[in-house]
Amino acid sequence: METAEYIETLDQQGQLLAAAAEQAGTDAPVPTCPGWQVRDLLRHMGVVHRWATTYVIAGHKERRPLGSEPDLDSDALLHWFREGHSQLVAALNTAPKDLECLAFLPAPSPLAFWARRQAHETAVHRVDADSALGAGVSPVGSEFAADGVDELLRGFHARDRSRVRTEGPRVLRVRATDSGDVWTMRLSDDPPRTERNDEGPADCEVSGPAEQLYLALWNRLPLSSLTMSGDDALVRLWQEKSGI
Repeated sequence: METAEYIETLDQQGQLLAAAAEQAGTDAPVPTCPGWQVRDLLRHMGVVHRWATTYVIAGHKERRPLGSEPDLDSDALLHWFREGHSQLVAALNTAPKDLECLAFLPAPSPLAFWARRQAHETAVHRVDADSALGAGVSPVGSEFAADGVDELLRGFHARDRSRVRTEGPRVLRVRATDSGDVWTMRLSDDPPRTERNDEGPADCEVSGPAEQLYLALWNRLPLSSLTMSGDDALVRLWQEKSGI
């Protein structure tokens, strides 16, 4: 996907998140984030959007802490969330293509990284807002969903902090049945190594439409919603250790 597509998706997903949150009400529980209410979701995302904006605008090259969540609620909180989301979209749309700032996952450029990361961050949490509303999940599209699976497997879980590890070599394969994308995740006591292929045997394979994979691997749908074959111990490992 192109950077402009990520920014457009970020814009759409943030608007959908706000609309669902407004309809559900800030007191509504968020089933996909146990213990959270909609107000917690809006405060978290508003802080994250403002945090991301500072990198794009100020060009910070070192990791900076998230800001403090505001003591706002109801309409004031929704306005604050929408304001921060709009500021991030505007910052990304006006940033130079050669922007230099921190990027903590592989990407063609820092601008591409922040556009992609915030598009997926917002889309996953938009699903949380939909769960609070209880009216079903708005689709994200198979191309974007497959890209999100790729970011999760080859980005987040390639880092040293990934806890998805096994004592001996094991292979978990992830297959998107609609887009044709396949990932082979090689597990050991080191960080996982994931390749975009289906080479060699796998100890376990999970498959399904890209959007279903996206939501299940981000723990927004039960993994039982996917088709599985092989050693389900690797599925349990993912459920227990994959949280970001």
